[in-house]
Amino acid sequence: MNSLFTKTVKMNNFGRVLAVVRNCDIILIRQFSRQESKLTRLAEVGRLESVKNDGKYETGQLFLHRIFGYRGVVLFPWSARVYDRDLHNPNKKNQRLNAADNAAPTNSGKGKQSASVHASTTTKTDGTGTQQGINTEVQTTSNTDINATATASPSPSSSHNAAKEVKGKVHTFYQVLIDSRDCPYIRAQTEAVTFLGNQDSNRSLYAIPGLDYVAHDDIMPYSSGEKHPLQHELFDKFLTHVPGKDPSFEGQDTLKAWQDKNHPWLELSDVHKETTENIRVTVIPFYMGCRETPASSVYWWRYCIRLENLGVLSVQLRERHWRIFSLSGTLETVRGRGVVGQEPILSPRLPAFQYSSHVSLQAPSGHMWGTFRLEREDGHTFDCKIPPFSLESKPEEPGTGVSSNTDASSNGSIGGNKPDNVE
Repeated sequence: MNSLFTKTVKMNNFGRVLAVVRNCDIILIRQFSRQESKLTRLAEVGRLESVKNDGKYETGQLFLHRIFGYRGVVLFPWSARVYDRDLHNPNKKNQRLNAADNAAPTNSGKGKQSASVHASTTTKTDGTGTQQGINTEVQTTSNTDINATATASPSPSSSHNAAKEVKGKVHTFYQVLIDSRDCPYIRAQTEAVTFLGNQDSNRSLYAIPGLDYVAHDDIMPYSSGEKHPLQHELFDKFLTHVPGKDPSFEGQDTLKAWQDKNHPWLELSDVHKETTENIRVTVIPFYMGCRETPASSVYWWRYCIRLENLGVLSVQLRERHWRIFSLSGTLETVRGRGVVGQEPILSPRLPAFQYSSHVSLQAPSGHMWGTFRLEREDGHTFDCKIPPFSLESKPEEPGTGVSSNTDASSNGSIGGNKPDNVE
């Protein structure tokens, strides 16, 4: 009998632990009580499958999130241009390679998904943003790797530096549902996907609970014999069980109709990455729509930010500094303690932190950029760059609100939240 290799990940202080057992690649969930360290429940979730190094995961594929550890299911893929500034900076590229060498667990097995699952923190919405004039030019080639070029003009404080050209490469991301049973434990923002509803003239801000975007490399696929392996209010509305099929779930017509109707505000197009002193920042912006009034038009965007500690020393986020440039000619500066009311610690055990926020402009486009002030455990403080990203609007199609058939807006209005560039 093969020796067991167990990797456990503590999801938060409440004591939920996910265990991946490499013998037979069985995934187990262990539930501990809050007051006791005694094991109270052990249940099999499924069996790990080989990762896809080529091709895409299909609708209905069950998975574990490599960073946050939650259970999820793939709805459909997106193709996004990833602008990684580290790939065009030899020093940062070497820094990331060194960080990877110093990083934690090694993985066994070639074709199998790694059995190690890392837990990361996430937060609620808040944030402010700014960036400077980024001009984007898309160059399409005959290859499957479509290149795009983003040229960011230098900020006022560094105008002596030449403009930096960053080429984007197309990567696959997935729209997924999160198992509602895992939401309280993953410390991830499970209502990060928001949109402007068109049910009334006010166009309130709505959130869809348990909807996320996941990079291809963060998918750890698994299979389950259960007909209802995931708990989410949209699971049975979007997917149906098909015995003998791999994966054993396929999309219903309601999923395709929902995707088509809500495509404008769901679409993921650009992802921006940059690393400073082993702290990698990833930004994904989304256009949400426009609120029209007789006096003005206000354009809204949401953006998701992930910070990852690639080093071996813990760091704590202390301050944020955002700059927001609007096509109307305004430039705002926002400073504050932490993000979303927190000063998260990124440690080797909990290396990642992710949150979403919103920004509004009285112009159809703009840019954001900034820095996070971080403090390392040895007392060293430094500014971690937030890669500049564009805020671009797009023509709105009539009837792009959430379909009433899916109850996707059942979480209700959160229209009272103010945009991040209003402190």
